[in-house]
Amino acid sequence: MAGLFGYFLVGPTATGKSTVAQWIAERHGYEILAADSMQVYRGIDIGTAKPDRTARARVRHHGIDLAGPEDPFSVWSYRNYAVPLLKVNAAAGRKTIVAGGTGLYVKSLTDGLDPIPKGDVSLREHWNKLFKEEGIEALQDALRNRSAAAYEQISDRKNARRLIRALEKTEAGVTGIEEGWKKSRVGAPLTGLALPLEQLKMRIESRVSEMYNAGLEEEVKKFLESGVVLSETARQAIGYAEVIDLLDGRCSREDAIARTVVRTRQLAKRQRTWFKHQLNVEWIEVTTAMDTETIAQRVLEHWRKYGPTEIAE
Repeated sequence: MAGLFGYFLVGPTATGKSTVAQWIAERHGYEILAADSMQVYRGIDIGTAKPDRTARARVRHHGIDLAGPEDPFSVWSYRNYAVPLLKVNAAAGRKTIVAGGTGLYVKSLTDGLDPIPKGDVSLREHWNKLFKEEGIEALQDALRNRSAAAYEQISDRKNARRLIRALEKTEAGVTGIEEGWKKSRVGAPLTGLALPLEQLKMRIESRVSEMYNAGLEEEVKKFLESGVVLSETARQAIGYAEVIDLLDGRCSREDAIARTVVRTRQLAKRQRTWFKHQLNVEWIEVTTAMDTETIAQRVLEHWRKYGPTEIAE
């Protein structure tokens, strides 16, 4: 089979992707490449549900601990790391499971990215200053006034980072404002896991409770005491802003947990919607009553039926 391929397992957070990927990898000799925009950061462990030492000892995991929490890390950074890794594994005859819920990372592999100019640092500082002083509406107006078409392409117009990047691209004459995707390709569908909504809500509540009990507060406290300034992307990690408010006395532990649950549910909803509209995913409906082996066998059946998905080189 010519080309570069990977076995994808995607879906919203808390659907069990990592557990299933681990089960398959241990028993069938796969390696795992995480597609998670928060697991790339060293030290941001508990809140991102990184595989523990035991899991890593049994299976080779990639795509985690790639950057310091103070460093920027983009979809381009991920693709530039992941594609060479996939090539090395393929050349050595090793199969790779790409598992995660960060749709941008997944799509960068399946569709590729067109080259885009690097942002102008001084220009970015200007837009960041405008945002801090005048708010999100000022960024929206600035983009709308420069290019109504570019403004319409933004899927999340309350996301300052995306608005600023769109303004940078507009100034550089780039017409594709969201990520610079190449034309989508038709190939083997990705495998996705989907839980019934109520069961997903309960699993999210359980996961968040486990995160706090496992020492999330202590993990965040270490960052604060070390003086590390989290990058813009790292600050988006769910649970970390809530714990900072807790440690600063702006909310109670119960409130922090409740807010973390809400944000995680919102993330799961956005992920499912994104995968539905942006990628060719065939969903496997699972329930919390199903054991890992049963779900894993269904995933393997899907891969045997369709084969791996081609990676855009």
